[in-house]
Amino acid sequence: MPRSLRADAQANHGRLLEVAARIFAREGADTSMKAIAGEAGVGIGTLYRRFPAREDLVEAVYRNETDRLCASAERLLDDRSPNTALREWMEAFVDYMLTKKGMADALPSILAAREGLRLHSRDALKGAVATLLAAGAAAGRVREDADSSDVLMALGGITLISGHEHQRDLASRLIALLLEGLSATAPHRP
Repeated sequence: MPRSLRADAQANHGRLLEVAARIFAREGADTSMKAIAGEAGVGIGTLYRRFPAREDLVEAVYRNETDRLCASAERLLDDRSPNTALREWMEAFVDYMLTKKGMADALPSILAAREGLRLHSRDALKGAVATLLAAGAAAGRVREDADSSDVLMALGGITLISGHEHQRDLASRLIALLLEGLSATAPHRP
């Protein structure tokens, strides 16, 4: 079992992941490791101690962003209506995909080499969507036959179509259409 990090090391680790996610989304995964360390306020040695290879950092960012997005579903439901929580989670999913797009060149080989990583991520995302859909259905706001896999596929399509920051408003409009189709009052078709 890996030993726990000291509080300052944990803070550095978290800051490195946060900064790397932001830089990867903006500049891609080929960005300078030194630039990431500098923006995170740590030395390059600290970065390489935690992430000996660029692929290790990309994987850690991917895992962290996936975990954060999935965990946000429950938090959103704590103080928002199910519809608002679902909409905000979908918007966050688009942002997550923009970060992932910045790592597009590096991720395929990482996902292929790390057995189970892709499946784990897909299952976690489906679980988060299922939680949000169930809350919406229980409140009578989301159709009961909504399938988390279908919704996740639709969101993936939205991000492919509007997957650039300058088209972020298009993603929001498409999410609004998807939500309208998920509404409990929408006509149900086979």
